[in-house]
Amino acid sequence: MAVEVGEQAPDFELKDAHGNPVTLSGFRGSKNVVLVFYPLAFSGVCSGEMCAMRDDFPEVAREDVELLTVSVDSMFVLRTWAEREHFDFTMLADFWPHGAVARAYGVFDDKMGVATRGTFIIDKTGVVRWKVVNPIPQAREIADYQKALAELD
Repeated sequence: MAVEVGEQAPDFELKDAHGNPVTLSGFRGSKNVVLVFYPLAFSGVCSGEMCAMRDDFPEVAREDVELLTVSVDSMFVLRTWAEREHFDFTMLADFWPHGAVARAYGVFDDKMGVATRGTFIIDKTGVVRWKVVNPIPQAREIADYQKALAELD
């Protein structure tokens, strides 16, 4: 069952690419969160999306916005990918239990064993204010994220 707009976002704790724990609730009261699920590091469409986040998403530098990207890859894979591509945003490993956070958000593909392309914009109170879920082969548009964030201001 997918998380819907207007609902409280499920809290979670995942390790980042350096093994540090990150919780969604840690941003409550201070930051709007752009939560981006993607299938796998180093894959074509995922690389394009993450490079676009790096190059074309200046909102990530705002003090009131946190970009969290999530895949089922291990933290070691994410760290290697982040170093190679110069990703400075937070990359989280939904590695074990495999895909548990993606499942909680309703964006885990059981057949493929990976997350679909789900994005959730969560306001400072922890409520989902916007979402999009695309099939695995279909990239998302960053302009849509930017518009949704602008509406929160």
